[in-house]
Amino acid sequence: MLQNNPELKSKIDQLWQKFWAGGISNPLTAIEQITYLLFMKRLDELDLKRQADAEFLGEKYASRFEGTWLPPEQLARIPESATAVERLQLEHEAKKIHGVDKRTLRWSEFKRMPTEDMLQYVQSKVFPFLKDLNGAESHFTHHMRNAVFIIPSGRLLFEAVKTIDEIFEIMERDSREGGQAFQDIQGDVYEMLLSEIASAGKNGQFRTPRHIIKLMADLVRPQLGHKIADPACGSGGFLLGAYQFIVTQLAIQAGTTGLAPDEDGFVRTSVAAALTAKAQAILRDSLHGYDIDATMVRLGLMNLMMHGIDEPHIDYKDTLSKSYTEESEYDIVMANPPFTGSIDKGDINENLQLGTTKTELLFVENIYRLLKKGGTACVIVPQGVLFGSGGAFKTLRQLLLERCDLKAVITLPGGVFKPYAGVSTAILLFTKVWGPKDKVTQPATEHVWFYEMAADGYSLDDKRSKQEGNGDLQDIVARYHARNAATDTDRTTKCFMVPRVEIANEKNNHDLSLSRYKTDVFEAVYYDAPGVILKRLIQAEVGVVEEAKLAEVQSGIVRELLDLKRMVG
Repeated sequence: MLQNNPELKSKIDQLWQKFWAGGISNPLTAIEQITYLLFMKRLDELDLKRQADAEFLGEKYASRFEGTWLPPEQLARIPESATAVERLQLEHEAKKIHGVDKRTLRWSEFKRMPTEDMLQYVQSKVFPFLKDLNGAESHFTHHMRNAVFIIPSGRLLFEAVKTIDEIFEIMERDSREGGQAFQDIQGDVYEMLLSEIASAGKNGQFRTPRHIIKLMADLVRPQLGHKIADPACGSGGFLLGAYQFIVTQLAIQAGTTGLAPDEDGFVRTSVAAALTAKAQAILRDSLHGYDIDATMVRLGLMNLMMHGIDEPHIDYKDTLSKSYTEESEYDIVMANPPFTGSIDKGDINENLQLGTTKTELLFVENIYRLLKKGGTACVIVPQGVLFGSGGAFKTLRQLLLERCDLKAVITLPGGVFKPYAGVSTAILLFTKVWGPKDKVTQPATEHVWFYEMAADGYSLDDKRSKQEGNGDLQDIVARYHARNAATDTDRTTKCFMVPRVEIANEKNNHDLSLSRYKTDVFEAVYYDAPGVILKRLIQAEVGVVEEAKLAEVQSGIVRELLDLKRMVG
């Protein structure tokens, strides 16, 4: 892992410095441009590997870099009125004049060009080819349509290409020597690049730490065939977390050995090669993400594609707006929606009934609506959602307790989202039982499991350095899956269960604050009688005075000796 590989971390830091020095100082812009280059490199590597594997097995393989590529703007010149035969003929003629040999679009080919020629070729040929990669109808091509390649100089491109080659060499060596899958090491690299998006945090959006995503995946345990969503997906971290959990479980079931726990104590792999074609197709179609930031949509698409998901379902969409109509669609929802800010009241989907413009409340209600009956959500919310006194806050908590089986409330330390924010957060884990239009004959929740996380395995300052051990991560997973209402009753410990009837009573009024139900234990401290303390203070004062007098005598003796020395001298 990167924390244990200073050479790899140093190379990534060098790459950032090169972009900064080259005039691309916005971290989000830099990560987007670096991602394009990583994607070009990985595309070439994967294609060459698949080609070699096919030759070794005596199978046929159609390379992405075989034949002639015709830029889309040339295709667009072919009249729509042309017949199929005419279209083929016109396309053939256009390729003779404007076609590009796909072999020259490989990373391994264009990187050998002179510096300025390379820049011009990547801008005019390689990048347009990349944007057109999966065909006109694909999500990837649709969302890449407005992408721009803005590396300003041939020198910066040359240095970036050179550094990325060096990063891949280190990853390959680690893969051979450390036994970790290449895709997983590449995932570490990409996650570290994403962590540099220091501009995140506006409008309450900030990247979720990967170990928190892994924790949440272990809590909900998604399975092959589950339809999984993140309605505010950003760079796709939760979708990737669900994908890796499923792939890992399938690999273990298939008899894969040697999967060791990572630095956070979780067993994970991204390698789906052992899966059947049917399983891979099911898994590929299971993941759905949405975001309102076009740049994040592109980053999310490429993040999942670089982890082996060829055609991710990530779209540009405001899932709180009237234009988003999905409901009761998903088995699993994992999300860290925007915490702050408001949406225009006129834009809010009329199916959302909380009567608020606060996005942190609307997203939780929307996630409830997105779930199928029996579907489970694992959502990060600001702790204010747990105890807010406004009507919408109380209504949402009542919904979670009555229409859902609210399984767990896990409070997180305030530093989990540093350096982006120091806001205190919590994880809500709930299963939908009653639909929005159902009459609730019996509240769905019987008991709520509370856990107070004190540490997550990383320092809680801005540096978020890895600490020894994994904090409470593995303890949370183990205790959650072993929770028992009959035995988890000691409220002086870090976790316990509380009956819904207690939470819903008039005194507590659906408050979900852990502190409201936790019993604080005060350790008794005994003090000596005042007379004894006073005597001790007098003795100490006498000692101080005596020491001062002794020091004064010693100082006088030293002065007399010095005077005597001067007289003798």
